[in-house]
Amino acid sequence: MADEIKYEYKTVQTVRGTDGLVISKMQKDGWELVEQAQGRLRSTLNFRRPKKPQPWLLIGAAVAVLVVLAIVIGVASAFSDGGKKKDQSDESTAAASQRPSDTPTPTAAESAATKVITPQNNPEFASLLKGDSCDDANRDFASRHEGQTIAFNGSIVNMASHGDYDTRYDFLLGSGDKGPNTAVGPAFKYEDVNILDLKLTGKKIPATVGTGDKFRFVAEVGEFDAAQCLFFLDPISTGVR
Repeated sequence: MADEIKYEYKTVQTVRGTDGLVISKMQKDGWELVEQAQGRLRSTLNFRRPKKPQPWLLIGAAVAVLVVLAIVIGVASAFSDGGKKKDQSDESTAAASQRPSDTPTPTAAESAATKVITPQNNPEFASLLKGDSCDDANRDFASRHEGQTIAFNGSIVNMASHGDYDTRYDFLLGSGDKGPNTAVGPAFKYEDVNILDLKLTGKKIPATVGTGDKFRFVAEVGEFDAAQCLFFLDPISTGVR
């Protein structure tokens, strides 16, 4: 039928305990939950939403116009800036020759401090740890700081075997000391790691770890999966608290 609604479909796998957050996030984006299958460690959620017709011809024409405009503007800028480059280069060289040569170099401690993002030295990160696990602030932070190092006091919210392995795990981490009762902040995840990968440090290093254990997590920022409301990290070190 001509009036039949056409849908697009999406399947999302979540860590048990985060189903509600993911469903709420997807519904805000227009998705309808059609099926929910719960496993021992993970849940599978199936969604659908009506497809939106795309005006391809109009989009193609608009892109073509933008390309032409970019070429015209680029050529004009090249001609107008060509005569200025030499003068600017001479001015920059003269200014550089007048700068002091004894500019202080940061100490090793200062350099290290600027590389590690903590709630104490980064207001954005401090706010993130008190926010919502599905908020867009998680995505924005991950985009700006991917590959950088963060450090925070937190606890293990959930710990589950990864696949069929008994020695590799998926860890769900939260800020603060409330373990599985953590209600604020990002849902940080270490995926497919073993205990050695945590690089435990401290005076009394445990033989194993479990849900509710409190640590000082130092990790590398990964990506944020908005569909699952999961903020992925890679462990650098884990200090016993």
